[in-house]
Amino acid sequence: MRSLEIDSSRVIEHDSLAPLARPGVCGNGSYLWISLTREEFRAELGNVQDILQALCGTRLVDLHVADLLNDQLPSHYDFTSLYDVLVFRRLAAGAEAATPGTPPPARGGPTVLRRIDTRPVGFAVFDRVLLSVHPEGGALRDIYAAKLLAAAAPGGGAPALDVRATSARLPSGPADLMLRLVNQIVDGYLDLRRELTRQLDHWQAELIDPRSRFTNWGALMQARQSLHHLDEICEDQRAAVQDWIDALETLPMPDDAAERRDRELVMVRSRDVHEHIERVVHHVRRLEQNAETAVQMHFSVQSHRTNDIMRVLTVLTAIFLPLNLIAGIFGMNFEFIPLVHKADGFWIAMGSMVVVAVVLVLVFWRKRYLARTAR
Repeated sequence: MRSLEIDSSRVIEHDSLAPLARPGVCGNGSYLWISLTREEFRAELGNVQDILQALCGTRLVDLHVADLLNDQLPSHYDFTSLYDVLVFRRLAAGAEAATPGTPPPARGGPTVLRRIDTRPVGFAVFDRVLLSVHPEGGALRDIYAAKLLAAAAPGGGAPALDVRATSARLPSGPADLMLRLVNQIVDGYLDLRRELTRQLDHWQAELIDPRSRFTNWGALMQARQSLHHLDEICEDQRAAVQDWIDALETLPMPDDAAERRDRELVMVRSRDVHEHIERVVHHVRRLEQNAETAVQMHFSVQSHRTNDIMRVLTVLTAIFLPLNLIAGIFGMNFEFIPLVHKADGFWIAMGSMVVVAVVLVLVFWRKRYLARTAR
């Protein structure tokens, strides 16, 4: 559990949630980031609701509480008149399980494909509070909390030497902080796509190579299923962020210049996150097409190779057919056959067969029936 009080120049981390419910704990120019795992959120739900009531004048709706506790919820966006809820699925760590105490499901294929397993992260965005609910063992909140503490002044709460530089690094509000966390999640997908590209490029080279015998069909089918699953996840993420952007655009623009600038910065960051998701979706679909194209090219190469073999066998059969005819004629059981009783009859027949074979080979070679296909 992490609870941080953030303003334009400093970040203060609190040890517990209960004192935060008292009036006046969080100043007018600051806001809270409360980050819990699902088990911690279930255990501290009463304290969290008290803090939200004290600072924001409202509590979480029961349905939204159920959404934040749901470990299988897809990415989606919902809202009320006082707060927004965004559920965003991130890449799960390899050792995480679907439920506590349950081993992760067995997944085939290479290691990179086993990483395409996702867990939802829930965000409840208020005017002065950001509540984030993470899966067990997730390092996202700890990494970003350390980044926020490093961006502020050392010493846990003293103002920084350069307030302007610190305010540029610190989020301006709960919505800005939520978008930065979502951007960290999307960057994980962008890193994953590079590893997927290298793996599929290796498979493509092996599939197209006519001298190799590709046998890793199970892993390739698992890769196609994983890419399709990743495509569906990214589509849900894109729809959720698009709904968030549409909701922001419907809000009236504030009159205050500083608030208007903060709103514009949130819109810019929202569009940037949406663009990152678009890049992931585009790349995943391209990988799906490349995998399908590689399979089709593999079977096309194998079919072409089979055609070459059958063509050579057909030409050889055509060359030996006249020779078999000649041998069959001289093998007939007639008493009087030309050249049978001559001393040089055998050599005359063999010479004729050689001449016929050479002529046929030259004809077939000229027609390129025996030409070797360039690889």
